Amino acid sequence: MDKEPGSGKDLARKYRSLEKLLGLVTYLDWVMIFVTIMSCISMLFETPLSRVMDNANLQVAEYLFVIFMSIEMGLKVMAHGLFFTPKAMLKDFSGILDLYIYLVSLIFLCWMPKNVPVQIKGARLFMILRCARPLRIFALVPHMRQVVFELVRGFKEILLVSVLLIVLMFVFATFGVHLLGGKLARCNDPDIKRQEDCHGIFLQKVFVTRMKVPDGPNHMQPAFYVPRVWTNPHNFDFDNIGNAMLALFEVLSLEGWLEVRDVIIERVDAVHAIYVHLFVFIGYMIGLTLFVGVVIANYSENKGTALLTVDQRRWLDLKGRIKLAQPLHIPPRPDGNGFRAKMYDITQHLMFKRGTVICILLNCGTLSFPWRCGEKSDTTLILASLASLFTLMFFCEVIMKIIALTPRGYWTSRRNRFDMFVTFLGVIWMILHFISTNDEKINQFGFTVIVLRFFTITGKHATLKMLMQTVLMSVFKSFFIIMGMFLLMLFYAYMGVILFGTVKYGYNLDRHANFQTASRAIALLFRIVTGEDWNKIMHDCTVQPPFCTMAMNYWESDCGNKSASLIYFCSFYVIITYIVLNLLVAIIMENFSLFYSNEEDALLSYNDIRHFQNTWNLVDVNRKGVIPTRRVKFLVRLLKGRLEVDLDKDRLLFKHMCYELERLHNNLDVTFHDVLNMLSYRSVDICKSLQLEELLSRQELEYTIEEEVAKQTIRNWLDKCLKRIRAKEHSNIISNLRATNDLLFTVSELPSNSTENIEENKIDGPDVRRRKKGTVEMHPPNILVQPSSPLLQGTSVRKYLSPTLSDSACQKKRTTRLSSGSRSISLSQVAESNSEVLTSPVHDRSSESVLIGENVSDNVQSWWNVQMQSQGPEQDSE
Repeated sequence: MDKEPGSGKDLARKYRSLEKLLGLVTYLDWVMIFVTIMSCISMLFETPLSRVMDNANLQVAEYLFVIFMSIEMGLKVMAHGLFFTPKAMLKDFSGILDLYIYLVSLIFLCWMPKNVPVQIKGARLFMILRCARPLRIFALVPHMRQVVFELVRGFKEILLVSVLLIVLMFVFATFGVHLLGGKLARCNDPDIKRQEDCHGIFLQKVFVTRMKVPDGPNHMQPAFYVPRVWTNPHNFDFDNIGNAMLALFEVLSLEGWLEVRDVIIERVDAVHAIYVHLFVFIGYMIGLTLFVGVVIANYSENKGTALLTVDQRRWLDLKGRIKLAQPLHIPPRPDGNGFRAKMYDITQHLMFKRGTVICILLNCGTLSFPWRCGEKSDTTLILASLASLFTLMFFCEVIMKIIALTPRGYWTSRRNRFDMFVTFLGVIWMILHFISTNDEKINQFGFTVIVLRFFTITGKHATLKMLMQTVLMSVFKSFFIIMGMFLLMLFYAYMGVILFGTVKYGYNLDRHANFQTASRAIALLFRIVTGEDWNKIMHDCTVQPPFCTMAMNYWESDCGNKSASLIYFCSFYVIITYIVLNLLVAIIMENFSLFYSNEEDALLSYNDIRHFQNTWNLVDVNRKGVIPTRRVKFLVRLLKGRLEVDLDKDRLLFKHMCYELERLHNNLDVTFHDVLNMLSYRSVDICKSLQLEELLSRQELEYTIEEEVAKQTIRNWLDKCLKRIRAKEHSNIISNLRATNDLLFTVSELPSNSTENIEENKIDGPDVRRRKKGTVEMHPPNILVQPSSPLLQGTSVRKYLSPTLSDSACQKKRTTRLSSGSRSISLSQVAESNSEVLTSPVHDRSSESVLIGENVSDNVQSWWNVQMQSQGPEQDSE
């Protein structure tokens, strides 16, 4: 990306966002990201019936992935080394992950086992390890690696809270074993009450539907004989500590806890139900809430927000508000009181906007009643007529805004474009509704138009618009976390196909929710993310003989695996629900705090930003969100309130602000956010609000700007002085220049009478010295000596757009740096002194200010030598 030579900032380019996206990773990593995605897509088509060992197309994708990864690994090893170099591949976790995926893929490609045993070992284990391929994208994309690092850095606190919950479950599980152990088992024949009588067979009725259907002839229902079994409930029991902890973990997720309570009440006693209620209250209401708080606090600490001061947090909030702010794209009000000006006042009035919102809500309210298709009922005609009336009103609104804002001004706003598009569709629907006979399709088209009309309501009010922008910002900030969650789900989906792809259907594992294909597994995992019956699906995947058929080959068996099922479902539920989703909650809370923050504590309120938007709207005549750099001066002069610049007091600050934008943008166009960011920096105490890295960068930039502005001011001042001196043709030019030279270069010897006359005439002023008769009289009104000025003594105070408290420690540090003999500080001091002198209302036009300094004395000395050489003969002749 092109950089500006002076500041190193990015130049304004049309495709800067695309270049920024491509610059996230190297081109080699982009190629490998694409190859990995294609390989993951090919793995979606692998099923127990369509295996990679028997499908040539899937084998081609596998070969391509291994070949590309071999090339990548070879290049990285040659570039960075493998073990002992400073950037060795195995010194980074991402390099270890890449090597692991490469070796597993290479071994599996060379092996391609045909017979896979039921046990999880050998070939089946390699198939499970191969499912980690989507996780390689974490190693390729830096932002996704950052998400993993944020989770890992807070692993210690999360582990401690997990240990606390495990201890809590262990205590309740121990109590549950002694309280309920062996008491929940019952015979499957409801007529048998004792375990000794639970033997033989009985006639079990079959319910083919949950609906209440009448009995058959002679009150007969479908039934078949089954053996009597004395058994626990299907999903839980408290016979040992392991089963008790598993049951309590399911209760902790609030899944099936009512079923556990009802079984305890029915088979033991109602008093024992207090046990379940107490665990739910302590475990969920307190334990999981603590877990959520730890995840959010760790996110804040890892990001650095929790360690910031109050002023630094306010600065972060201000930066978030600036990102949310956008140009208004509304032309200014026309001059005069003509028809267009009156139309502008009407369309921009608050009551007009509220009336439009009410009409939109009423229009959407017509969908509350069914529009009967295929017949011209009275209700349908009334609803269609109301919708048509509202469409005409919206059409009139569009016409009025086009007249008020001009077609070009109306088209500059994207919201106006969307309003026009929806209104155009509504007019088409209204015409088709009254001339067409196919009511069903026309009404469906009308439903769509009304729903689209509802989304235009967010742009009618500033608060709703800001809230919608906050939601969009939350989505953008959590994009990589959402993508990380999807990749994790993809990994679990591949693994679920290998583990449970052939398991027979159960109570909840059915034709809609199963692991037969990767796509169905992803849909099932999305359901588990919401916590819907995840424990029941887990128990269905633990089916064992004699309720299933065991075979020698994995592809022919329909049994599950209890240990694998417990580890698979519990780990997925904990990682996704308790960690990743809480991380999303932390991001959303952080962004919504900008919207609901207190206006009194904000560095810049919404009113200040709104005033800047209105002022920008006056200057940005093209409504493109950019203006030339030269217009920034007019923009800054028009600002009021917190961002106002007082030119009588802060003229030098005004110069610094203008030069900053000129320097950073090379006299090109500046955007809305460029100017607002510059004003926000100038409106705060950077020593208090900015963090160290940003503070050092900002201070260096401001020092450079002060130096350049000081040089520019001195150069202009010297040019004016020299032009005025050259323009003088009176006879005492030699005496004036001699007096200037005496003061600048501090002549060591003066006549005794001159010294006495100077001391005698001190009452005339410190800058006026006279000689008696017979001596040369000197009047150097152009000489200004300020040895006692605080600026020349090395002290400088940063100016703000409005008064704020300064940090004493920061000012002390800044004063120390200024007094260390820096060249930039002396130049800025001279510039500020010159600006005060030149802008003083009592300044004499004929007087010139000469500042004592090394550069000034050199320039005047050289000019004096030239003048003396050129005028020497003339003085001698006279």
